[in-house]
Amino acid sequence: MAVEVVHRRIPLLYALHSGNLYGTERMAIATVETLLDDFEPVFFAPPGPAIEDIRRRGWRGETFTSPKEFFFKFRPHLKASRRAAFFATGLVHSLACLTLNTVYRRKLVHLHLVHGGTDERLSYGRKKLLNGTGVTFVAVSDFVRERLVAHGTDARRIVVVENFLTDERVAEAPRRAAFEAGGVKNVVIVSRVDPIKRVDLLLDALDRHPDLAGLSFRILGTGSEFERLRERAAASHPNVTFVGFTDRVSQELASADALLHLCPAEPFGLVLLEGMAARLPLVVPDRGGAGGVVPPGAGLHFKADDPDDLAAQLRRLRGSGADELNGMIAEAGRVLAERYSAAAGEAAYRNLLKGLLP
Repeated sequence: MAVEVVHRRIPLLYALHSGNLYGTERMAIATVETLLDDFEPVFFAPPGPAIEDIRRRGWRGETFTSPKEFFFKFRPHLKASRRAAFFATGLVHSLACLTLNTVYRRKLVHLHLVHGGTDERLSYGRKKLLNGTGVTFVAVSDFVRERLVAHGTDARRIVVVENFLTDERVAEAPRRAAFEAGGVKNVVIVSRVDPIKRVDLLLDALDRHPDLAGLSFRILGTGSEFERLRERAAASHPNVTFVGFTDRVSQELASADALLHLCPAEPFGLVLLEGMAARLPLVVPDRGGAGGVVPPGAGLHFKADDPDDLAAQLRRLRGSGADELNGMIAEAGRVLAERYSAAAGEAAYRNLLKGLLP
């Protein structure tokens, strides 16, 4: 039986390649929230917490478990729309949309969102297959743009639109109180524990610099190296706790004194914005998207993959006075409010979609 589809506003058809509720999916939801005045969202995603969250918001969500199922669930929505916005995070879904629109020929703004990832071929290498199709690539950072270009994506079709936090999320974020005395004692890391994330670098720094034993580190997240690194820490560094998965990240951030990010190939690092909202000093590598997210003055940078320089920056943080720490937090708050605001994100996406608006 054919599915009847009626859209009251301009349809925004959003295909997610994952059903999880990680940074990519959270940004998809945040982006749609800023566009609801003119666009009616319909999400397509594998079963999981993302589609459950989408439906709780009262938005339409279609699930699929294969490219074929996506094709047949997506088709009636495109067919019913004279004009539409299509956002996709997976290559196969962009290709399906392009194929269907050779038949229906709808007025379409087609954005392919590139958030990056651990596999260069999957995250960047295959995107060049969309060259020459009219698709606009949206990279979440200059680092992601550079990786796309390095893998052959047409640079003329890439637009950088950085991630952001909604006003509601910033307002509701638990916050650490301002520093009244100098020094940092409790450091939090929010990361998958996989090789590319370089959580092992922290243990290397602590091995080489035992004077840092007075700092406490809590690592939130799990991954392929979780057990190995937890055992290594248990044997030599009782000040390091591998917490594993937790749904209390916001509360953990507000209870810490600083946020440490270790990955030198991070495409963006949405947790850094959450750290800014929590009013934490930030320590990040000088490479990758994370290095670009935190400008000078809003945090400290260490030489990527260098345990000695990481130790030096942690030592500096430990010895910083209250005024210096509060100054970093204030600058990070300014950056969050201006560069990573919902208003900035909305303006960028509306500019890309202006051809659909009256």
